[in-house]
Amino acid sequence: MYPCSNPELVAAVSKAGGIGIVQPVSLVYVHKHEFRAGLRLIRELSGSAPIGVNLLIERSSKIYLERNRQWLLAALDEGVRFFITALGDPRWVVEQAKARGALVYHDVTELKWAEKALHGGVDGLICVNDRAGGHAGTLSPDRLLKDLQSFGVPLICAGGIGSERGFVEALRLGYGGVQLGTRFIATTECQAHPDYKNAILKASAEDIVLTRKITGVPVAVINTSYIKRRGIQTGPLASFLLRGARTKHLARLFYSIRSLWHLKKSLQKGSAFGDFFQAGKSVDDIDAVEPVSTIIERFAAAGSSCAHWGPTPVR
Repeated sequence: MYPCSNPELVAAVSKAGGIGIVQPVSLVYVHKHEFRAGLRLIRELSGSAPIGVNLLIERSSKIYLERNRQWLLAALDEGVRFFITALGDPRWVVEQAKARGALVYHDVTELKWAEKALHGGVDGLICVNDRAGGHAGTLSPDRLLKDLQSFGVPLICAGGIGSERGFVEALRLGYGGVQLGTRFIATTECQAHPDYKNAILKASAEDIVLTRKITGVPVAVINTSYIKRRGIQTGPLASFLLRGARTKHLARLFYSIRSLWHLKKSLQKGSAFGDFFQAGKSVDDIDAVEPVSTIIERFAAAGSSCAHWGPTPVR
């Protein structure tokens, strides 16, 4: 949820009974907290409820990978025992985390990435489907479940969950839980600019498009006037560099650094800077800015009503 996962939002999710996920880049570079101090603040605000940490571990640069190693070790020292990895080989995270009794789940969009993640020793999979915000997948929730359910590990549905109805549908399919992003941006605890939240309330699923101009790989955003002017496809040279085995990591790093700055400014200044808003197709089900606790209470009540159901076979 770069750059929206401010400490107050993360803490509110955990305090209400979910697992708030810390994104270190957001915590340190957007919300200006020293990493350990930020974790302690979240724990204080949440009443020491469990939290998780998200690590983007792509081999874009040695400096960034080393920073991730430092964040991992610091989080383990501070008692974090749940990690979500993405965009890289999670093996080194798993080795450090399991030595301290922590769990590691990995973001996957298709079968081949799931196989690699499980070969690296992860405990579960975050199944990123074609309705997700941010780095979206290409497969529907039911197709992704069908492809991955034989592995016998916990599967979390990520993408398209904006209401308790979607939550229940994911559980009914056979997912062990859901991951929410866009829904938690439109909350009172999230410090995103009001323009960002209003854009989510006004948007429909048809307004979500995939752009390669943020990180070099498809990212789901609201198709605002700013995105229309900027375009969503990379140029010929950039496309060539993004395909090259030796150049793709540096090309993605270039796009990411430039785009992270734009996303940060949009978070702070809204449409006055540029309406550059990441979101998923769950916008269809979001029509109000609400407290986190209200959302989770509704989800919990809906989930408990179907606790006796068995999963529907995915064929």
